Amino acid sequence: MKSHHISKAFFIILCCAFPFVARAQEEARAAWQVARFDITASVGADRALTGRAVINGRNVGQGAGRTFTVRLNPAAEIKSTSAGDATAQFVTRPDPRTKLQQVTITLPAPVPPNGTTVIAVEYRLPVGDNSGLAAASAEGAQFLPLSQWYPSPNTPFAPRGADYAPVRLTVNASAGEMVVSSGQASGQTFEQSLNAQPFFLTGKWETVDGTGEARDISAWLPAGASADERQRGEALIALTGAARSFYAGLLGAAPNVPLRLVSTRRGAGFETGGTLLLDAAVFRRGKTDSVTALAIAETVARVWVGGATGVQGEGSGAVRDGLARYLATLFLEKQFGREVADAERMRMALLYAPIARRDAPLSASTPAFDTHFNSALNKGALAWRLVAERAVGRDAFLAMLKREFQLGRDVRVSLAGLRTALGEQSNESVRRVLQGVFDQPTDTDLLIGVPQVRGGESVAALRNVGALDVEVSVLATTETGERLTTTAKIPARDFGEARFKTAARIASVEVDPEKLYPQLDYSNDAAPRTPAPEEELVEANRLFAQQQYVKAAESARQILRRAPLMQDARVMLGRALVEQNNLVEAEKEFRAALDATLPSPTTLAWANIGLAEIALRRSQPAEAAKRFDEAARADADYATALAARAGRIKAEAAANAAPPVDEATRAFITQFDGAVLSGRKANLESLIVDGELSGFIKGIVGNQPEVWQTRVLRTEASGANRMLVDVAVTTRALNRDQSGTAVFVLARTAQGLRLADIQFFEVR
Repeated sequence: MKSHHISKAFFIILCCAFPFVARAQEEARAAWQVARFDITASVGADRALTGRAVINGRNVGQGAGRTFTVRLNPAAEIKSTSAGDATAQFVTRPDPRTKLQQVTITLPAPVPPNGTTVIAVEYRLPVGDNSGLAAASAEGAQFLPLSQWYPSPNTPFAPRGADYAPVRLTVNASAGEMVVSSGQASGQTFEQSLNAQPFFLTGKWETVDGTGEARDISAWLPAGASADERQRGEALIALTGAARSFYAGLLGAAPNVPLRLVSTRRGAGFETGGTLLLDAAVFRRGKTDSVTALAIAETVARVWVGGATGVQGEGSGAVRDGLARYLATLFLEKQFGREVADAERMRMALLYAPIARRDAPLSASTPAFDTHFNSALNKGALAWRLVAERAVGRDAFLAMLKREFQLGRDVRVSLAGLRTALGEQSNESVRRVLQGVFDQPTDTDLLIGVPQVRGGESVAALRNVGALDVEVSVLATTETGERLTTTAKIPARDFGEARFKTAARIASVEVDPEKLYPQLDYSNDAAPRTPAPEEELVEANRLFAQQQYVKAAESARQILRRAPLMQDARVMLGRALVEQNNLVEAEKEFRAALDATLPSPTTLAWANIGLAEIALRRSQPAEAAKRFDEAARADADYATALAARAGRIKAEAAANAAPPVDEATRAFITQFDGAVLSGRKANLESLIVDGELSGFIKGIVGNQPEVWQTRVLRTEASGANRMLVDVAVTTRALNRDQSGTAVFVLARTAQGLRLADIQFFEVR
């Protein structure tokens, strides 16, 4: 009791001594939102961007704005600022929360709530090491929003998220360079009417333009693209056009903006305003892969969601990202079939599960959380699917979206607004679902028991440990392989039952086989309990690595019995069969993998590697070389690319079909060896593209090799301006001998060949 009185007295004293604290908390403040960006940028030979950014800002706060604060890359040098037509004073300081530079500009007069102002910032931004976010070199420039290359009041870490607004962007590129951004292009100026983020790339491309349904859609291929690459570009343009037509039927008329698919060496996956960056390998693959199809579907969906109609407020990631991904699965279902869409939904559930126990509620998540992007995309898509399928019905849900994202509707949507439109305030059952999936951390976990026979039917006990009532399907498989489905309701933190009216003996049961509900744990959804397919795949890979090929094959077969569309399991089965020399069955598995409607990039690579290895065992080196080449062109990941390139060299040698080595490349490699042995940083830098491989240079200079010899094994043109060089390296440094293989990437520049990248360096 005594401590209670002391605490109360202390609180009273504190309030009397510091009355301004409460008043400050209640003080109305300004909050700025960008209404339009107008940016002019150029990148000089000194590898620095010079920019002038004009920001039309609106005060969306409750108080008058006396200052306007923007955030910018910490390396930027602010030259001047102005507000309206007058020069304005500014103060810069580091922002410890975002690690950015904070520039506070004093306004000439207070701006009332809902008032506007025009701010201009002139600045210079030098580029250090090139990256996918910011790069400047003889090969071109690339500046994406996450590099914070332009000033903006809000960052992705803000509760409301980053600023998206219409953009006018002018880029003064060097002679001979092309510029790509989003929006309508006129010379080197882009007018983007959608809500987007400013970005640009410069370089050299070849364009393929769509026609008919695919009008205003283009593929930007690397300069010197082959006929096969152009054909793949045309196929992706057609897919993009089909997606646009699908969403127009779903959400209303399509906004009048061009769509671009741009080949890039870095930053693949970035999109805004209808422009999507794709890895250059995408255009070299034999068919459209699942990752690319989903990326295109999401990009086009965001032309409506967040583009034509802006998204704002807390939980915006669940709308801009999660809703777009949900809509993308609807397009995949229409375009490629229900099985393909279900496979993507299953993948989303499995990707989300590892972070479910530490994830923030969707309505509160921002990029400040390390789980945000996984959660917003994957749980977000699952949440909207659950709302559509269980709370309101798909037709009613899509009708609501069509109203909210109607073209020309000059109102930004928010998660809160969409929930109101769904009837949260008037429908208790809808409110419970919406609160459960958006406002609460994930706590749903569904369990099922082994079925028991009761009076001529089999009954499986169900349990729901979460706070959300669920209505799920339950799948039973009999000993003869017959599949039976029933529906069950399980109250929150309660039990239920699934009843199957059958006299047949049930071998296994599974609750929520569609994975409609985001859960903490999917491994207890089946009985008798067995490892989840992804866990079994890890075991199969372990067995394969230990050369237990018979057991690895059986493990893969078990996975395929439960998940027949799991491509990784089919590839593993094929690889294990090859090692058992069961070439006929292995070939069937690899061809079935390649025949999948939407194979993953790794499936394309491993299946071709498998067919190549079969061809080698059958003494067909020419066929093997062709298959290894297909796998190398897929460029799916490090392991497959390394195996494919080594196998291709071996097969070409066996077939006496090795392509001639480019002599200019051989001469450059000789020169490069000399620069390495000199140990001089300047000599190395003169042969490397500016801004690239700084870590490699430091390693060479810091550990001067006594021996360094590079032998060219194979050269391969990659477009008109790059050369891929397979090499064998022998080196000695610090009394240690090392040897192995590497892949050097050379760029053709005005100064001649230069080393631009080292893709692999397996020197041990």
